[in-house]
Amino acid sequence: MNDQHTRREVLRGGLAAASLGVLGVPDWVLPALAQGAAVVPFLEFPENFNATPAPDRRLFDSRTLTSFTTPRDQFFTTQHYGHPVLDEATYKLQISGLVTGPKAFTLADLKKMPKGDVMFGFECSGNRAPVQGLASNGKWTGVPLAALLKSVGLKPEAREIVFLGADHGPEEVEWRTQKYNLDQQFGRSMQRDKALSAEPLVAYAYNDEPLTRHQGFPVRLIVPGWYGVANVKWLSDIIAQQDPYVGKYQARWYRTVKGEMVNGEMKWMESAVTHLQLKSWVARITKEGATHKVTGIILNDGTAIKSVEVKVDDGPWQPATLDKQNSKYSWKLFHYDWNGATPGEHTIVSRVTDATGAVQPTEKDLENKKSFLEHNAQHVRRVMIS
Repeated sequence: MNDQHTRREVLRGGLAAASLGVLGVPDWVLPALAQGAAVVPFLEFPENFNATPAPDRRLFDSRTLTSFTTPRDQFFTTQHYGHPVLDEATYKLQISGLVTGPKAFTLADLKKMPKGDVMFGFECSGNRAPVQGLASNGKWTGVPLAALLKSVGLKPEAREIVFLGADHGPEEVEWRTQKYNLDQQFGRSMQRDKALSAEPLVAYAYNDEPLTRHQGFPVRLIVPGWYGVANVKWLSDIIAQQDPYVGKYQARWYRTVKGEMVNGEMKWMESAVTHLQLKSWVARITKEGATHKVTGIILNDGTAIKSVEVKVDDGPWQPATLDKQNSKYSWKLFHYDWNGATPGEHTIVSRVTDATGAVQPTEKDLENKKSFLEHNAQHVRRVMIS
């Protein structure tokens, strides 16, 4: 959808078929504020949110949610080595390593290949309360990664596929008692079977427009169902190798440390950050007449959603309604009408359950989790009703 039109404006005008055709016109469209409606503030939200955003970090304020897809100039961004500026005329994506025929692809080459689309909502693995601002959703277009890998002929011994971005910076690399100051590219990897699956894309467009510099222009990796760190921006090199990749942002920084009971004894386990953990939160509440309309967001790895529920104060869990626009890898919006809200301070929280029976955990459920990455606990909002 054109970023300069709200969904309500599109539906009113003659752009409806062109702008919403890919998704289908939904029965329920996330509206701009109705006349006389007002956003209910969250009491735990920082007052100076986004007042002075960091140059390499942009958060999406979900309280302003007015469309299913995030406008390209509002898509969250965070990275470790700044935003490199790449020239489309000289850009090449190099694929090398354990392949029979190394190749370099220009952006024009990629655009000539059969393309794929995916609606994908993802978050940074560090996204958490109270803001939940490192998350966004939209349509990505590009070349299936599997097609690129097959075009260069992966050798049988190529078990790990490494993705390097053009962003780089100095790092202190420690080996036993020695330290080296080396220039390092941002890198992530995945195993061969995942890389050859149908989902990953080498994307060059977002919501049918070229990627912005913040989104990784000219191309980035998109891995539906995985945390943002795996979706390498400014993609410059794909390297097939036999051994596991142990770069800083693969093997050291992006790990979850959690205590688990094994045979009656607490074991401290470390796991890689890959798949999105099941998560929901209340994103926006508006007052329209006597009703408070609650809109929330679900993020997960693509597993079907069984239910989402909302609880006010110490009351019972009440079913919320899943939005008809939701798709497998998109973020999933949900809606709940809160009627009869009494004046004063209240809490409101959501929880989601997927088709496997997994339920979004509470803060207590995660008390043995030491690292803050992949924090998916139920997020209790505090509001004041007047």
